[in-house]
Amino acid sequence: STAATLLTHPFPATTTFGPARNRILPGLAARGAPAHVALTFDDGPDPNSTPRFPDLLAARGVPATFFPLGPLAERAPGLVRELHAAGHEIAVHGWHHRSLLVRGPRATHQDLARARDFLADLIGEQPQLFRPPYGVMTTAAHVSARRLGLRPTLWTSWGEDWTSRATPASVVKQFTKDLHGGGTILLHDTACTAKPGSWHSTLGAVPMLLDHCAERGWKVGPLREHERVGRP
Repeated sequence: STAATLLTHPFPATTTFGPARNRILPGLAARGAPAHVALTFDDGPDPNSTPRFPDLLAARGVPATFFPLGPLAERAPGLVRELHAAGHEIAVHGWHHRSLLVRGPRATHQDLARARDFLADLIGEQPQLFRPPYGVMTTAAHVSARRLGLRPTLWTSWGEDWTSRATPASVVKQFTKDLHGGGTILLHDTACTAKPGSWHSTLGAVPMLLDHCAERGWKVGPLREHERVGRP
């Protein structure tokens, strides 16, 4: 419901997102090499919006990491294959977009395994990364991810691009507050779990994001390159 979305989207800010986590758990926070910024998109694929993002990124020569949801990937498998074929990284966001706080160990494992196996069949290789819905990790999620060969990863900055008040300028202003070299940006390539049409603001923010990083000498790319760029 709309009310649930409004309540749960800010939830990671009080649980698994923040400066303390970024300092204490840099791996979980997805901190990488100082010369690199990882660009990630959650919750797709959506035929109405997702194709616009790889088109825009291709014009700038930038690959990214996409975390699709199971049911959406099931409805648009061709989009996931196209993202992978275009050089983008495909990672696991789970099958259902539900907080893992309300799911037991067995349900958590089944959700992750179903999403991982479905994506692996689509792209012909095992995804390596897992990002939980709303950024909320649990003990069961850590255990399941380890057993499934998935590395949990969150983000260091986000654009709050899911809200009705979001604009391209507000998205850029929000993520630049916390963005440094080595950071990971969370955005969304769809409005399927957000306010209708909110992806327009995200799409408008991406060119400004890329310019912002280029001005600071940061290479933008997927999480798979996050620890390699600028290092021997």
